[in-house]
Amino acid sequence: MQPNKEALDKLRHERSLVLIKPDAVARHLVGELITRFERKGLKMIALKMIWPTEEMTAKHYTDSDEWLLDTGTKTYNSYVEKGVTPPLEPRDLARKVRERLMESLTAGPVVAMVLEGAHVIEIVRKMRGATSPLGAEIGTIGFDYTMESYQVSDMGGWAIKNIIHASDSDQNAAREIDIWFKPEEVLSYDTMITEIAYTKNWYPKDKK
Repeated sequence: MQPNKEALDKLRHERSLVLIKPDAVARHLVGELITRFERKGLKMIALKMIWPTEEMTAKHYTDSDEWLLDTGTKTYNSYVEKGVTPPLEPRDLARKVRERLMESLTAGPVVAMVLEGAHVIEIVRKMRGATSPLGAEIGTIGFDYTMESYQVSDMGGWAIKNIIHASDSDQNAAREIDIWFKPEEVLSYDTMITEIAYTKNWYPKDKK
């Protein structure tokens, strides 16, 4: 198979927005979490600490009809599966979820970053684990750093504390990056790991 440099170049520049949430910042987990991403080989091309405003979080957590229907239906069905009568209709449940998410994200400073690399969206989502840490696999960020569950968060009346947010698609990554970063804050550069991961330039030229 012939090398496809154009396709490889596009793939290696895939981007994901990652937010280290206020609860993780408060627990001094920032450095440890960044280390996990760097050891994986993902490249950080933007980084800042910021205290989110309601305006920013309102843009981040969209209230589109599609999102309200999807989130509301999932939340409604989760009540039914537990044998509990849902307290609200799906769309109203989704609005309540969004309200809690916004409250959680504005509770304190977050560390926002843009990570770049081939399959970065899929990789970071796998590293995070399931949305509910209780259902996440051992070794994932969600499982390793919190005992949170939907049962706990529902009883407490807050959004589930799952340590980080990670973009779930190319489209959402682009939208979210525009919310959290100005274009000039997102850098373009290469490192030695870039050479190792995406080229053959580091191969020894002369074999002993």
